[in-house]
Amino acid sequence: MSENIEGKGLADKLFNNKKSGWECATDEDKRLIFKFSDEYMEFLNRSKTEREFAKNAKAVLEENGFKDISSVESISAGDKVYYCNRGKSMYIAVIGEKKLEEGLNLVGAHIDSPRLDLKPNPIYEDTEFAYFNTQYYGGIKKYQWTAIPLSLHGVIVKINGEKIEVNIGEGSDDPIFTITDLLPHLAKEQMQKKLSDGVNGEDLNLLIGNMPYCCKDVKDKVKLNILNLINERYGINETDFLSAELELVPAFNAKSLGFDYSMVAGYGQDDKVCAYTSLRAILEAGVQGKTAVCILADKEEVGSMGNTGMESQTFDYFVSELLNKSGENRPNLLNKVFCNSSMLSADVGVAYDPIFASVSDRTNSAYMSYGVSFDKYTGSRGKAGGSDANAEFMARVRGILERNNISYQVSELGKVDVGGGGTIAYILANKGVEVIDCGVPVLSMHSPYEVASKFDVYSAFRTYKAFYEEA
Repeated sequence: MSENIEGKGLADKLFNNKKSGWECATDEDKRLIFKFSDEYMEFLNRSKTEREFAKNAKAVLEENGFKDISSVESISAGDKVYYCNRGKSMYIAVIGEKKLEEGLNLVGAHIDSPRLDLKPNPIYEDTEFAYFNTQYYGGIKKYQWTAIPLSLHGVIVKINGEKIEVNIGEGSDDPIFTITDLLPHLAKEQMQKKLSDGVNGEDLNLLIGNMPYCCKDVKDKVKLNILNLINERYGINETDFLSAELELVPAFNAKSLGFDYSMVAGYGQDDKVCAYTSLRAILEAGVQGKTAVCILADKEEVGSMGNTGMESQTFDYFVSELLNKSGENRPNLLNKVFCNSSMLSADVGVAYDPIFASVSDRTNSAYMSYGVSFDKYTGSRGKAGGSDANAEFMARVRGILERNNISYQVSELGKVDVGGGGTIAYILANKGVEVIDCGVPVLSMHSPYEVASKFDVYSAFRTYKAFYEEA
């Protein structure tokens, strides 16, 4: 008997025992988790695109005393500033007591999500149906985007500079749009194909109307009727689509999932769940030794290219402005700042799904409701194309979480040689920053309706806040 007791005590001491965070959550913990998740879902429903997220984040920041860095001449400890990059990405800072050259505490998420974009010349008519032609953005399973309600979001910019914001399909009285699919009775050939070939990208055409304009002498009467309705509402013509950024996203809202309300189901949680929690964390983080910086990046889903993606030099410009306005700057100091900085690359992880267990290594998987998930390395097939965190930094981050009693787990993105993925981590690592991926595990990633645990959502908020506040 004594040996059994001793063995159990030894196992408790030495094993990495994992268990659901709900098992240890108090009633007060649950109250805070559910309240936070309600606020997250409300924000998510208003922020389905990167432009909407940035616009809503800017409003929240200004309500909490943050100022556009271009509006201030100098900064010092305690100041709160932000920079909005072309309305599609943001950098936010709370200035610490230490000099910037001693490094920054960075948390970086992205606010773009897989979706469908309209082509430059989108509208056409075929057999008295009017359609928008689309191009998919990011890694999607194309068949998942047919036969679901879709809403249209974005901007149209006229040549006189007037910008028109578009949001159709979210209001209770709004119409929605959809992409039709083939009925199973006639889909024998389609159903013989691979899933990846069942729906062609060029067939993701959005059905937008069927009623003709009452005029005998006009060709494409349905197209004309739709353009006339759009003109009446927005004052634009077909040519104005050439200078538009219009995106199609699922028209359904994020909601609680399960009889127990324990999960969030919603579009765009990759990576808006990490973006929202890192934004909330910097709002609530106090002034510390090191300056805290929140990155809300664009274009991650297509390689982080472009002037709003992390591959651009715009973030370097923001940090240079911090150095200039703090009075610290001198030649080559920017490089030193990066080499002294640390970062959590806040991107979602893969949650273990028992229905698709064959793609995961159980001992190296992230489990829902077990806390935030750290991926020491990303990439695929031999860690190719990913970032690999140093053991020293991993130990330091573990210490932050354990001192703050925050649930966490360390995992990888599926079995070796099955697949893989990446984040913005490698981009900051290339600058000399210590980086590790850290985010919320999700089910159905990149689908129109992703699933996350409310416990993990709140754990991410607590993790990012503790990291910002680390001296």
